[in-house]
Amino acid sequence: MTLRHNRAERHDIQIRKGDNVKVIAGKDSGKSGRVLSIDAKKNRLVVEHVAIMKRHTRPNPQKNIKGGIVEKEASINVSNVMVICSSCGKHTRIGHTVLPDGTKVRSCRRCNTTLDK
Repeated sequence: MTLRHNRAERHDIQIRKGDNVKVIAGKDSGKSGRVLSIDAKKNRLVVEHVAIMKRHTRPNPQKNIKGGIVEKEASINVSNVMVICSSCGKHTRIGHTVLPDGTKVRSCRRCNTTLDK
């Protein structure tokens, strides 16, 4: 019998912070926004104006927090989003191309333009 460790493995996420993505699955499917943060261990990311949740907060004068109901973005799974290409404007899968100087960049699978600046 072998023992399995409950170690969180780091997933290879091709989406980066600041990318424009479109949600393709879930309650917010069809919405698009900018990636605010990525959690590679949990395979999740936070997209601007997507998966809004309400949080009830207690006022804390020391931290200058006003009480009430605060709306903020929840994380969604990486598999539920696709990157929007800046040149063709459509959601696409991510490919990789090697430039003549030897650098590897992300590219659009539809129009073959580079996604990285």
